[in-house]
Amino acid sequence: MRASKIILLASATALLVSTAHAAPMKPAPLKAGRDDKVWSAAEAIRQDQLKVWEEIVNIDSGTGDVEGGRKVAAVLIPKLKSLGATIESIPAEEPGLPENTVATFTGAGKARILIIAHIDTVFGPGTVAKWPFKIEGDKVHGPGVGDEKGGVIEALTALKILHDAGFSKYGKITFLIETSEERGSPGTRGLIEKLVKTHDVELNMEPGDAPDVITVWRKGSTTFHIDVKGRAAHAGVAPQDGRNAAVELIHQLQTVDTLPHVGDGLTANLTIIKAGSRNNIIPEDAEAQVNVRVRDVADLDKVEATLKAAAASTVVPDTTVAVTREHAYPPLANNPATDALARRAAGFYSEIGRTLTFGGNGGASESAMAQAAGTPTLDGLGPVGGGFHSDKEWVDLTTVTPRLYMLTRLLMDLSVNPPKPVR
Repeated sequence: MRASKIILLASATALLVSTAHAAPMKPAPLKAGRDDKVWSAAEAIRQDQLKVWEEIVNIDSGTGDVEGGRKVAAVLIPKLKSLGATIESIPAEEPGLPENTVATFTGAGKARILIIAHIDTVFGPGTVAKWPFKIEGDKVHGPGVGDEKGGVIEALTALKILHDAGFSKYGKITFLIETSEERGSPGTRGLIEKLVKTHDVELNMEPGDAPDVITVWRKGSTTFHIDVKGRAAHAGVAPQDGRNAAVELIHQLQTVDTLPHVGDGLTANLTIIKAGSRNNIIPEDAEAQVNVRVRDVADLDKVEATLKAAAASTVVPDTTVAVTREHAYPPLANNPATDALARRAAGFYSEIGRTLTFGGNGGASESAMAQAAGTPTLDGLGPVGGGFHSDKEWVDLTTVTPRLYMLTRLLMDLSVNPPKPVR
């Protein structure tokens, strides 16, 4: 691979979306009467829902922004307390991350329901000043508006509807608001693993996909690091004394280029590339990050073996290459427990004349951890959106109230009819 090709690839992959969708499976529509009380409550609370949504979108809270994460939590925690929740602010499991919030609601029943949402985004400080929450027609735009602040507010609003209706047939509803999902939940993994094992079901507030899809499968995700060590030298006086780490990295990335970049299976995309410190020094260090998504967790080991085999063969003498990988979300595989929950949700959606379809994408989430623990899970319950991780991110406002109704009805049903574990 020529150096020019690498430069183009490094620029282009920042815009690639590795969330290829399989054709969604359309469930048979179910017919039932609408719960007028829930629908009226969902309609009546819409403006308040939009107001709080705008408030938290207009707070920068990219992963690692401790102050921003705390500001968002400061908006949400008083509202959760007003609904009767017991609040725990739990320190992140890695430094440089804000606390996670666990809100617990205790009812009169037995079912234990876990809701997971995240307030961290992929956007850095100063993004809101340039691109705040904005409604344009039937769409709302802003950093993290769909991924995942829309889902956070939908869950909060559903809990308010239940509170205001005096509904308490559940045993416990736990609402985990985490702060590092966009990096694979390094600050929350232990907490998530504990919670998913002590609940009957997990509901995840990631956004739904257009036109109106609920998520029944997801790819697993990790990032591989390729680090090259060379030798610095004066680029004009003694370039022959140097060992160019950047040139060796280009050689290593030829292997990455042989892997699939798009599709419903394994994908591997170069996302970050760095080399050199000054324009007159032969680069001593070079690094690249490759984001890998898989339907089959065994593919992660195959990719690692492929990259390490390439690392053992260098073209620039006296350079060394190290390949490491970050913690990964496992895939959320198609499974009967998730499909059963999706059919329940589809039934409640049909009560208001809407049809829900089933599908999946390459975006990883905490739901895979729930499934791995044997806890039935359903993902993609937030409002429908698109353009995630870009300045085109949007949410379809026409789905906000219908999806709120669906979530509220699902919570009510799960409270009295929880699924059986698959452990």
